[in-house]
Amino acid sequence: MTGDAPSPPFLPAGPAGSVREGIGKAFTIAGRRIAVFRHEGRLYALDDGCTHGAASLAFGSLRDGCVACPWHYGEFDLATGEPRSLPVYQGVKTYPVREVDGIIEVCVPEGPADDPGD
Repeated sequence: MTGDAPSPPFLPAGPAGSVREGIGKAFTIAGRRIAVFRHEGRLYALDDGCTHGAASLAFGSLRDGCVACPWHYGEFDLATGEPRSLPVYQGVKTYPVREVDGIIEVCVPEGPADDPGD
């Protein structure tokens, strides 16, 4: 026994066809709003709320591996959640995501979502 805590479960978000290439979609999974994107054939999942103005990132545009907030155009890296342009300076949480049998699944820890203001 290694003593490691068990990994959070992958939970279903929705049908894989609901997330088209280049267009995000927001899902509520385990009480969290998570934006899922398909960019260059790969799935990404991150907290849906922009840390600058709380806009839904699912409505943002994708370019060069980043999503731009639809309100003030600050960009976040899809893979890491790190901020890539002003006015955002605080990143968003990312989550492992996969597609299984036509369903998008996101690995979401149990418990309350982190407060972006922390």
